[in-house]
Amino acid sequence: MKSMLKVTLATASAALLVIGLVGCNRTPAADNGAAAPMKVTLSLSTLNNPFFVEVRDGAKAEAKKLGVQLDILDAQNDSATQANQLATAASNGSKAVIVNAVDSDAAGPGVTALNKDNIPVIAVDRTVNNAKLASFVASDNVAGGMQAAELLAQSIGEKGSILVLQGVAGTSASRDRGQGFAEGLKKFPGITVVAKQTANFDRATALNVATNLLQAHPDVVGIFAENDEMGLGAIQALGNRAGSDVKVVAFDGTDDGLKAIKAGTLVGTIAQQPGNLGKLAVQQAVKAIKGEPVDATIPVPVVSVTSKNVDEFLK
Repeated sequence: MKSMLKVTLATASAALLVIGLVGCNRTPAADNGAAAPMKVTLSLSTLNNPFFVEVRDGAKAEAKKLGVQLDILDAQNDSATQANQLATAASNGSKAVIVNAVDSDAAGPGVTALNKDNIPVIAVDRTVNNAKLASFVASDNVAGGMQAAELLAQSIGEKGSILVLQGVAGTSASRDRGQGFAEGLKKFPGITVVAKQTANFDRATALNVATNLLQAHPDVVGIFAENDEMGLGAIQALGNRAGSDVKVVAFDGTDDGLKAIKAGTLVGTIAQQPGNLGKLAVQQAVKAIKGEPVDATIPVPVVSVTSKNVDEFLK
């Protein structure tokens, strides 16, 4: 009987020891002080565009460097989809949100809701209207538009009829580039814009739009496209007239745009630094999460790229 009692007591003591050890080591994090990575949501207007793929890649690289869990979402150029993404970010543990708005007005209510939950929002490339932003990281699109006007004017001899392919209506990028281009053209009274039409920053759409506009205005000598994708669509519509009879200037500085300059079908592009936009947006998000000072605007320089300097930009 005594031996059985000794065994029972020994077993009980061992069990208590195990429980105590488990209790002291509930999680590895409690032992080594590790914390879960800060979570940031990045909602991009679309990933069906090389420019925003580069924005994503720049953000991913910086997030990895800073130990940030970056949730990347594709709004597929749909404002309702993006609104749902912003609403989800408010409840999924995100400490900050980076948004590249499908529509600067439509994104406002979603950002305002995040403001109420004290979640800082960083806008990248396109601003958000009627909402509070911790920071806005973007190229100087107005200045870039003016540079584009200068490039196109020089290429066509400062006279003639031209077309303008506009981006997604309601985006600050399209509005600002168009504003800058119009201001830049004031220096060249011999140039007339005979038609403007949106092609939604999309190559296939631009091919159709440019084809129709060129049929209606066969004598145009120049085209300004508010991004490279639309410029490439216009080049397709022009065929062998691109770069010879009709000069095309675009905006972004994507690899395909740079290759078109090298091929002689695109006169020039206003090169942004999309990877740097993504990188800087993540940096600002981390600062906002930590309560550190954040700049209200982060301007990223743009550069005019032509055949003279394209080799410096080609990867």
